[in-house]
Amino acid sequence: MRARPSRRDLSQVAGAGYNAGMTSRVAVLASGSGSNLQSLLDHLHGNRQNTGDRAGAAEVVLVASNRADARALDRGRAAGAATAVLNDVDDGDALAALLDDHAVDLVVLAGYLKLVPASVVRRYPGRMLNVHPALLPSFGGPGMYGRRVHEAVLHSGARVSGVTVHFVDEEYDRGTIIAQWPVPVLPGDDAVTLAARVLSAEHILYPRVVEAVAAGRLSERGQRPPASSHSHLQPASSVHFSLTVEPAALAAGMDQLLSL
Repeated sequence: MRARPSRRDLSQVAGAGYNAGMTSRVAVLASGSGSNLQSLLDHLHGNRQNTGDRAGAAEVVLVASNRADARALDRGRAAGAATAVLNDVDDGDALAALLDDHAVDLVVLAGYLKLVPASVVRRYPGRMLNVHPALLPSFGGPGMYGRRVHEAVLHSGARVSGVTVHFVDEEYDRGTIIAQWPVPVLPGDDAVTLAARVLSAEHILYPRVVEAVAAGRLSERGQRPPASSHSHLQPASSVHFSLTVEPAALAAGMDQLLSL
């Protein structure tokens, strides 16, 4: 029987430079198909192949879902990660124990539609991330997920939507923003076409931010910002890429930026 890995002291990992030269053990929580999980898995695998580093900055060791039929679980199993179904999403002790059992360093929410118990959030300060399909603080908060977000953007008449990656705190979509990527709202868009355009940006941005945090190149600074504004991290959060550039070039530019 393989020995259970020991859990690292998370009180010591919130500062910049954590995990330099080490591999962060990542847990992904997802409620649906897991396309952002797959983009993360593909990105980490591609980096290991390109660099020859068999370990890399991060490894997805656990995929958990509140739904037993979530395709994300199949994606996790296919990648060799452990999987679990969360029978009671409000049971913080059970989730904390599950993360402990897999010695998780970093928790990544990828389309996870439940509020993570506050007791678990407090155990992972600066080590829990989420991606939101709009430019926070607009179009966020309880009940704002998936199609609802894009319908709200269209109803508002906004000409720009986008992607936000942020640290997780005890409220929906209120944690410190790490990076944002604006995405245009085009004439004739409906919720389906806008969602597809935003999701493409998520698939490029989110894996790179996760990797940068896992490698210790980005970390949270300061306290939770007020509802009307967010603190930002440098260098990623203040940089927007031109949407006229090909996705491959955008991805290369993001890789270069986050390596600074």
